[in-house]
Amino acid sequence: MKLYFAPMTCSLSPHIVLRELGLPFELVRVNNQSKRTADGRDFREINPKGYVAALVLDNGEVLTEGPAILQFLVDQVPGNTLAPANGTWERARLQEHLNFIATEMHGGSAPLFNADIPEPIKDIFRGKLYQRLDFLDVHLTSDYLLRTFSVADAYLFSVLKWLPIFNIDINAWPSLAAFMDRMEQRPGVQAAIAAEAATAPI
Repeated sequence: MKLYFAPMTCSLSPHIVLRELGLPFELVRVNNQSKRTADGRDFREINPKGYVAALVLDNGEVLTEGPAILQFLVDQVPGNTLAPANGTWERARLQEHLNFIATEMHGGSAPLFNADIPEPIKDIFRGKLYQRLDFLDVHLTSDYLLRTFSVADAYLFSVLKWLPIFNIDINAWPSLAAFMDRMEQRPGVQAAIAAEAATAPI
């Protein structure tokens, strides 16, 4: 498998999961501006949507969209604890978390990256994001979103790492700050971050 990624993007979450599961893969960096890949391709030929992550299987099939990639990966390793079994109530709850992160946290953060949006408009988006952070801070009552570490935690961690870019101090949400500290101690998380930092810019 090949995982196409860009630093400080949501592609960090499948990267973490690949390492947590111990699956073999090749990491390929993408330049988000030029859409060139480290192996010399136009990334849009791999993913016409033009954004990471993209997972290319050994048979050439390409899977995009973080929540889909995360669930595909976890289903490749029977008996692992990173997701409940398909068809169970617990799996539906995991999917609920993934969709909340994708639409409310990830999608809600996207306008804050856009330099063309005036600050007063961004303040509206920040206010909505604060509400989502308030919700998570209250409802994160255990170490992880489910009873144990899951793919949803990898996704949430990746999105919350953007907060300093927006000058948002996560310490205003103590449960989330503690969650980030826990995540940063996981060997799979540390390995993924180190591997991405070791890749050469394109």
